[in-house]
Amino acid sequence: MSVQIFLQGKLLGIDEFLLSPAHAAELAEAGECAEALLVGRSHWVSLLTEVLPRALLAELGLARILLGSSGGGQFLVVLPEEARPAAEEFLEAAAADIARLSAGSLRLVWAVTENLGDWSIVRRRLQEAMRPKREAPAAGAPAGYFEPFLPFEEAPAELYFPREMGLRLKEARRVGWSPESPARILLEEGRHTWAVSNAPDAVPLARHAAPGEDHASIAGARELAERAEGRKAWAVLRGDVDNLGVRLRRLQTIEEHVQTSVLYKNFFAGEIEVLCSMPEFWRRVSVIYTGGDDFAVYGAWDALIPLAREIQRLFHRFSEENLKEFPGAEGKTISMAIVLAPDESVTLAEVFEEAGRKLEVAKSSDKDCLYLFGRTIEWRHLAQAVELKDNLSRLVRDYACPPELLGEMARLWRGPELSAASRTPRFERPWRYHRRLTLMAGGARDRELERLRSRLLVDMIAKNAGQARLRPAGRVALEWAKLLNEA
Repeated sequence: MSVQIFLQGKLLGIDEFLLSPAHAAELAEAGECAEALLVGRSHWVSLLTEVLPRALLAELGLARILLGSSGGGQFLVVLPEEARPAAEEFLEAAAADIARLSAGSLRLVWAVTENLGDWSIVRRRLQEAMRPKREAPAAGAPAGYFEPFLPFEEAPAELYFPREMGLRLKEARRVGWSPESPARILLEEGRHTWAVSNAPDAVPLARHAAPGEDHASIAGARELAERAEGRKAWAVLRGDVDNLGVRLRRLQTIEEHVQTSVLYKNFFAGEIEVLCSMPEFWRRVSVIYTGGDDFAVYGAWDALIPLAREIQRLFHRFSEENLKEFPGAEGKTISMAIVLAPDESVTLAEVFEEAGRKLEVAKSSDKDCLYLFGRTIEWRHLAQAVELKDNLSRLVRDYACPPELLGEMARLWRGPELSAASRTPRFERPWRYHRRLTLMAGGARDRELERLRSRLLVDMIAKNAGQARLRPAGRVALEWAKLLNEA
């Protein structure tokens, strides 16, 4: 009986590749934009670890069932020992072409071990075999590794990403692969092709893009900003499952590992694609990518907040249903970050990078939370912020209060300054907040306004003006209401 081996592949340098500067001259000459380049690069990276393992099995004449997990920047396949030389040759050709297309930013590495022992032992052997390739890429390199080399051919590849992976991919029904260009994802052609859908044997991919005004093009970030209510701004939403690596390391069998990995990947690819196609989102948000445990979306800033709430709600139901037998909270919660574009000069790549940094801030300070408007809050506090935001907006819309009132309320809170004793944000002069709302309602015969004023006093800073502190949802609600009521 032939000995089986596990082959695990990983893409290294994904962030560096996605954020590497574009050749603006070539893109402008071809009528492309940097936004389409980032989205196209993201889709290409997402598809690489889906298509390559399938193409490997197809080239070796092996069954599709030998594909373990794929997507999210890595893959795992089971092969007979006799196929190892052919698999190495296949991956070497793919790695060289990936380096050429990515101008050296992206690297494909892999590790192989025998299918012997428990899964925990096999996983440790794979990690040990992968470690030197990740941490010491020059180890065992051939002579001349450090010699000067010719620059990679970048311009044609950069046009390939926005055109093929950014625009044409949106309508493609099948993706393909051919040995002549082992790193290129082909559309509707190739020696081997696979359907793009949520079917079991298909390649899953979230690729929704908000249509432009002519319904033939894809809306850019500036166009999405015009579709926002209040301030005309766009933003980026990024999310990541909390401690999924810990959850995967606790799995006892390869079957559990594959099943769990596929569950997460299909959740993000399927649910986010469906959500973004809903009437309230389809013209206002576009998907950048979905991975094995994370995702990124950009669009009108006011659409991303309810989108984040809905993704969190669905993920909570998903984890309750599919992970109820696993003890612990690892892999069962999700954190997100929303970052608004500060002005029209910033690019999608810059805001995308900043959203990644803020997501790390949120995950470092807490779990199962959201970074929004410069503050990290728990999801339950976001629900409170929604009600507060609505009540604050009513002051402007229903009772003709000036929008500047919201800015004055925000200035009462000393953001950078904290109480030395409690390290808690405090109001500088809380009595002004009470007095202003009292003057607004003073002499008014509208009892609803009086009730609204009293509710805001309690919800925002509690009843005691001398000990007033802004509640966790208060700052978020104020900033939210300010943005919504800007002319």
